[in-house]
Amino acid sequence: MPPLTLTRLRPMESRDLELVLGWRNHPEIRRYMYTQHAITLEEHSRWFERKSIDPDFHLLIFEAEGCSLGFINIHQIAAGGIADWGFYAAPDAPKGTGRRLGQAALHYAFAEAGLHKLCGQVLAFNESSVRYHLALGFTQEGILRHQHFDGQRYHDVVCFGLLASD
Repeated sequence: MPPLTLTRLRPMESRDLELVLGWRNHPEIRRYMYTQHAITLEEHSRWFERKSIDPDFHLLIFEAEGCSLGFINIHQIAAGGIADWGFYAAPDAPKGTGRRLGQAALHYAFAEAGLHKLCGQVLAFNESSVRYHLALGFTQEGILRHQHFDGQRYHDVVCFGLLASD
């Protein structure tokens, strides 16, 4: 498959609910989330209704070559442009999608949303996401020991930050 060249971010719409829910509930995505249960469409719809009208949330769909390939959630958590982010690529997305999704998200966060700092948290056993954040230029800012309990065991959470000036 040729490399993906035409990419864009657009606001998530209600028509995207089932697609994004399918990605979110996929076992390879869900296993790295704080919430481990399979989310129902009703639960997902209620979440979308609340977050889509909250100006502190940016719910975005990543598209490449006209195909929806990922989801990005940017949540402003403090005054002065401090935000958390979360994301996932479609489980069947072509190789390289994650990197392009990350680049588009960072451009949006700093150039369009005007953020000062973007923060991320990763369950420590998700080594590919730890490497991903470092490859995007994030700095590891700390480890929250035994911060997340999945119902069976505790997991460390790795904290990342990226400044607009970085």
